[in-house]
Amino acid sequence: MREFILMQDELEKLLKYLPNKGIVLLRGDLASGKTSLVQALLKKLNFDEKPNSPTFSLMQSYEKDAKKIYHYDIYQVGLRGILQNGLFENFFEEGLHLVEWGDENLEKALKKMGIKPYIVEIFPLNSKRKYVIYE
Repeated sequence: MREFILMQDELEKLLKYLPNKGIVLLRGDLASGKTSLVQALLKKLNFDEKPNSPTFSLMQSYEKDAKKIYHYDIYQVGLRGILQNGLFENFFEEGLHLVEWGDENLEKALKKMGIKPYIVEIFPLNSKRKYVIYE
């Protein structure tokens, strides 16, 4: 477990501890900074896009220089929506999968399939955020 207390412009310190591929479940209340963390990561990797939360499309993908980033928002649908929309199979694709609202149900389903996700919990603290990474 790693813990950081950072302002938005200090996220670089945290990003180096996230994997280059695999699955990262992002947890936190509304407006805690999940999408901002995804935006900072894409910027660090020199992607041109500034992603918004894919709340209605469930998943957006970004590709650059043979790097692929999958960005999910499962707030409204949870694991059941992932399964119903055929998106669970995406987790076996090469790349980095960032899942906003990745809850314990998704975590258990992934582990059942032999996939151990990273988990990042985000807690607002006035003008900063507390980030806890579970590897």
